Amino acid sequence: MSEWRKAIPEERDRFQSRVLVWVVGTLLAVPTLFIMLLATHPYNSGRIALEALGVSLTFGVVVWALRAATQMAAICGAMICCLITAGTASQASLIQSGLSPLILLFLLTFIASRAGRAQKIRLGLAEGGRGRNAAQVIANLGTAGLVVIGAFFNVFNWAGRGGGLISVSAGAAPVLLMAPLCEATADTVSSEIGAAFGGWPFLLTTFHRVEPGTDGAISWLGTATGVGSAGIVAGVGMWALRMRVADAMIALVAGLAGLVFDSLLGATVERKGWLGNDLVNFSSTLFAAAVALALMTRF
Repeated sequence: MSEWRKAIPEERDRFQSRVLVWVVGTLLAVPTLFIMLLATHPYNSGRIALEALGVSLTFGVVVWALRAATQMAAICGAMICCLITAGTASQASLIQSGLSPLILLFLLTFIASRAGRAQKIRLGLAEGGRGRNAAQVIANLGTAGLVVIGAFFNVFNWAGRGGGLISVSAGAAPVLLMAPLCEATADTVSSEIGAAFGGWPFLLTTFHRVEPGTDGAISWLGTATGVGSAGIVAGVGMWALRMRVADAMIALVAGLAGLVFDSLLGATVERKGWLGNDLVNFSSTLFAAAVALALMTRF
């Protein structure tokens, strides 16, 4: 068993991760079951649900077979994939849906996690041999799934009707979906590439050099690759979800704001042992979605 290197006590970290999985996982599981029931419906909506379910199960099996995730994590990933695909697919094709940026996110993060693995093992920063666990998957992708559920219940249209503090259009859902996906891509790629090739990172709060793997530490190379990867995901999302360029830019900016927020949380509350990495990551994707919502009310 590897030595625990986090500031947060191991038992507290595990408790926080379990709570995250049970709370967010349950919120995601209920509408997924509805989609599974809808898959038996004879009309077009049933066909889309059935295709989304089949693609998502295949995606989960492939992720598990590649040892990119544990069995439970692959199930959680397939569930989120099903929600995003069924919730955004057009009548014509599943490719023009949230499935495309989601698959690209997986490919980019998978490549980044495997890059420089020998160096990461030497530093004790390598991902486990079984891949990411369920809490890590929900921490990175749970917010995107929740956004799709919110769109299903029409909360974005509802928010715009009152004319109060929040006034957004029905077109907000793709932006709010892409913002956490961009954040998750940037965060994972920057962390993985930075750990392997970024040299000695520094804290965003003090700009002091620290050891690789320090909570909240960033490197210029890791950050640059993370930003570039998020830009690619935003571009694919713009095409797949038929977004305006301005909306795609809002999603990208919000995602990068979430990346900065993640580093700030890591350098403060995570280093103090108050929050574990999974809650920090989940909070950062929520922050990205909140920034996207705020920007859409402005522009």
